[in-house]
Amino acid sequence: MTCLSKIQLLSHPLFDSHKVQVWVKRDDSIHAIISGNKWRKLKFNLAHLKQQSGIKGALSFGGSYSNHIHAFAFACFQQGIPCIGVIRGEADYANNFTLTWAQYWGMKLHFVDRKTYRRRHDADFIAELQAQFPNYFIIPEGGSNELAIPGVAEVMSELKQQTQFDTLMTPVGSGGTLAGLITGDKENYDIEHKLLGIAVLKGADYLIDEISGLLPSAIQQHRNWQVLTNFHRGGYAKFSHQDAQRIMEFNQTTGVDFEPVYSGKMVLALLDLLEQGYFTKGERIVLLHTGGMQGLGGMIERDMLNAEDWPAPQRIAKGTMLTTDF
Repeated sequence: MTCLSKIQLLSHPLFDSHKVQVWVKRDDSIHAIISGNKWRKLKFNLAHLKQQSGIKGALSFGGSYSNHIHAFAFACFQQGIPCIGVIRGEADYANNFTLTWAQYWGMKLHFVDRKTYRRRHDADFIAELQAQFPNYFIIPEGGSNELAIPGVAEVMSELKQQTQFDTLMTPVGSGGTLAGLITGDKENYDIEHKLLGIAVLKGADYLIDEISGLLPSAIQQHRNWQVLTNFHRGGYAKFSHQDAQRIMEFNQTTGVDFEPVYSGKMVLALLDLLEQGYFTKGERIVLLHTGGMQGLGGMIERDMLNAEDWPAPQRIAKGTMLTTDF
């Protein structure tokens, strides 16, 4: 299945004053639920799963408000694949905004404490899960593995049809999206673009090795990319009232909604970098909107954001069922 998400030129006084052009690649509009990088990462993972004989279902990992878990649950529901979510936290979270939807679409939840969850990449823990849930295909946290790369790489082939640009910015959580963009840039262009990943969590220098490890061996020396690790705003899912206000004002000015955990941190990094003189006059910048708008539901639920200021996602109502195809 192919996709061509639209690209939109943004208007903002700061762009005019610094004489740059900024577009947003609207991957948030790919699908009503499985939007952004989750759509692209799951695409080939689930196609691969369906080609394997003897596979009973799929298992993946995430926090209790995870965009990946939300998208993964719906994608499996649409394709008739039983799925299990290994969730960091307590069973009390089962009734929150994100996990209520995940269960509604048929996901079985398996809660683990934070110490156990930190083992999610360890071979012995994966073996334990494989024994506990035999014949389940295991997809890493965030969907970031080798199968995710070609799906994300398609962003670059789409951009080749849509616009010319110098710099592409993306939020970075687990690293799969940036690895896919690096791969797609090498595959589709003779020139090198500057690819900037904005880490959304604290202490993210390790992501450089994670991203390099996801790259095909032929392009592991491709060095037109960088992960900026000082724009995390305090850590994963952390942001100040001022941060939220700046994102909200940007949303109102541009007419495009961004959320404060992923895409909004990219927006704030863009604004800060402009003020610091990072970009050259005339530079053409593309922001990759990686979706994740469902996360607003949990933030509003926890009174982290005011529902009147943000586009609140749909809550479950009696008889509700979204049937957009994946």
